[in-house]
Amino acid sequence: MGDYFDTVLKPRIQKVVYSESWKDGKPTARGTGISHCFKYLRLESYEDALANLTPKRPKELDDALGLSKSFRESYMLSYMLDTETRDSLLNVEMFEDPFNCKLHIATGTAGETKPTIVDLVETFNYLLGLTVRHMDTLRCVRVVEGENRQGERVLVLWRNVKEMDSGKLDAWFQKQKYNTQDMEFDLIYVNGDNNLENLRRQDQTWKVRLIEQEFSRLMFDTRDVI
Repeated sequence: MGDYFDTVLKPRIQKVVYSESWKDGKPTARGTGISHCFKYLRLESYEDALANLTPKRPKELDDALGLSKSFRESYMLSYMLDTETRDSLLNVEMFEDPFNCKLHIATGTAGETKPTIVDLVETFNYLLGLTVRHMDTLRCVRVVEGENRQGERVLVLWRNVKEMDSGKLDAWFQKQKYNTQDMEFDLIYVNGDNNLENLRRQDQTWKVRLIEQEFSRLMFDTRDVI
């Protein structure tokens, strides 16, 4: 949060990784650092989320919302964010080319935003609570392997749907020697329509699942959230 992350916090982490002792911007002890890497993520703000909402409502309702500030705020939090604008914040088109998904993010200048690429792959990993064991890109398919919080083995496949249609995905899937019928993975998530053979699990859910549907459920379904 804030500009001091780039100017203060991140440099401090980098410095302590290199050496445990510094003076006047120079290390005083060499060979005391550690082999290390760290990853940081930028989260969109509440204002960024609002900037990407496109409400769909009749003019009469808009007029009514303008009459009362308290009613407008209550309406936005209890209804608009859940119903009117859900598709504008997260729509199917975003998943057709998941590597080029953009949201309007504030630039720091009042009222100004710019289209910024967001990482749907990383976001979905966090939504699933996935412990990532391996991630790679194989012939234009981003492959993520890991375990969810229930201990199930998970395979997540991301592709540009326009470049790799269902037929090409089938051929790729077979070439990589994946099989939905074996027990290598308990769950398989794929973005876009596909023809992968599915398997009904013992809990009566399906093994192969659409990323779009699961993404939306995890983003907006709060019934089981404590």
